[in-house]
Amino acid sequence: MRLRMASGRLLLAAAVLLVGMVLFGAVGTALAEDPLVPLPTVNIGVGQSNEPRDVVSSLQIIGMLTILSLAPSIMVLMTGFTRIVVVLSFTRSALATQNQPPNQVLVGLALFLTFFVMAPTFGRINTEALQPYLRGELTQAEALTRGQAPLREFMLDQVNEKDLALFVNLAGLPRPENENDVPTYVLVPAFAVSEISTAFRIGFLIYIPFIVIDMVISATLMSMGMLMLPPMMISLPFKILLFIMMDGWRLVVQYLVQSFQ
Repeated sequence: MRLRMASGRLLLAAAVLLVGMVLFGAVGTALAEDPLVPLPTVNIGVGQSNEPRDVVSSLQIIGMLTILSLAPSIMVLMTGFTRIVVVLSFTRSALATQNQPPNQVLVGLALFLTFFVMAPTFGRINTEALQPYLRGELTQAEALTRGQAPLREFMLDQVNEKDLALFVNLAGLPRPENENDVPTYVLVPAFAVSEISTAFRIGFLIYIPFIVIDMVISATLMSMGMLMLPPMMISLPFKILLFIMMDGWRLVVQYLVQSFQ
C-alpha cells in the first residue's frame, strides 16, 4: 500500500514537471516567433556630463535618498512616537504579561497614534510647503524652511525648558531671545530627551497600582505560609482583571493623546 502511494506521488510530480516544461517551451517559442512582444530592459550606467545642471540634479537625488534613509529617525525623534511607544511598553511591563501584546502590535498602535496626534502638524506642512512646492510656487529651500516651521512649533510646545537650556549651554550658544533663535540641531535632541523623561513619569504613574497589587498578594501568601508559590502567578490574573474593569487601554490612550494638547 505504501509502495503504491509513493509511486503515485512520483508519477504526479513527474506529470507536473512535464506540463511545466511544455508550457515554458511554448511561451519561449511564442516570444521567439513574435518579435512584436514588448520586453522591457533596464540599463544603469555612469557617464560624463558637461552640463552643471546634470550634476546638481544628481546631487538632489542623492540628497532625497539620504532624507528617505533618515525618515525612521525623523519619525522617532521629531514626533510624539517616542513618548507613545515608551508608555505602551511601560504598560505591558507593569501588567507583567511578557510579550502580550506583541511588539508588532505596540509599535503599530504607537505609529497610528502618532499619525493621529501629528495630523494637524502634517496637514500644515502639506498645505504650507508641500503643495506650493509641487505647484512650482516655492523653491526647494523655501519649501524646506516652511515645512520645518510647523514641526518646530510642535517640538517647542512639548520640549522641557530645562532640557532645551541644557543643550543650548552644551552647544556654547548665547541665550536665545525668542523661539526662532533656537537652532534645529539643538531643538531635536532636547525634544527627544524631554519626551523620554515625560514618558518615564507617565510610566511611573501607571506602575503604582500594579505594584500595590503585587505587595498585597505577596503579603497574603506569606501570612498563609505559601512561600513556595510564586506571587506573580497569583497577582497576574488580578492585575489583568483590574486593567479590564478600569478599561485600561482606553484610559492610557486617552491620557497619552491629551498629554500632547
